[in-house]
Amino acid sequence: MKLLQYLEVIQVCDSTFPIGTFNHSYGMETYLREDTINDSKAFAQWLKAYLDTQFRYGEGLLIKLCYENLPQNVDELWTYDKIITHSTQALETRKGTKMVAKQMIQLIQSLYSIELLDYYEKRINEGLSHGHPAIIFAIFTKELGLSVSESICFYGYSILSTMIQNAVRAIPLGQKDGQLILSQLFPELVDLSESINDLDRSYLGAMMPGIELAQIRHETQMFRLFMS
Repeated sequence: MKLLQYLEVIQVCDSTFPIGTFNHSYGMETYLREDTINDSKAFAQWLKAYLDTQFRYGEGLLIKLCYENLPQNVDELWTYDKIITHSTQALETRKGTKMVAKQMIQLIQSLYSIELLDYYEKRINEGLSHGHPAIIFAIFTKELGLSVSESICFYGYSILSTMIQNAVRAIPLGQKDGQLILSQLFPELVDLSESINDLDRSYLGAMMPGIELAQIRHETQMFRLFMS
């Protein structure tokens, strides 16, 4: 059964899973326009920084906190939804995250009917929660019986592979170079999934100023490929 569950998670993690993540660069395009990212080496440095900071204290920690409170303390998830959303300063990023969450929860529910996701979707539609993809993913993988480290790694892989596909379109980055970068980041992702266990909720939403400012500056770019 574990193989079946892995396949179900891989489907959701695929960069072609139609939830709109291909529309968002989360600040990368700003660095691209400013010529800070102009080749595969610079992109790899940016992606590693994103993984080490924004993912670590954002989506990665969020999944860990959700796992700690499922299924007994579900109300804590709605608190984390509020904290992570209010910690995101860039308007485009906040809106983009909500859009992805809405599409993600609808598609997952069309494939698997999960009671808690029904309730989360109801809260989002009623304006009681904002909606965040990492919370949706944590509920989904917890339901399938995956460990917290597995969930963090799968979600991290999803983000890395999507960012790389976006970079292929934007830099442009060669497909081979993209796969090399992805492979090189696997050990770091595994280590990160373990080190996140040492963090508590006080770290949730701690972002790297440079990446966050790039996300804010993206809002005023005249020409762009991405919505954020």
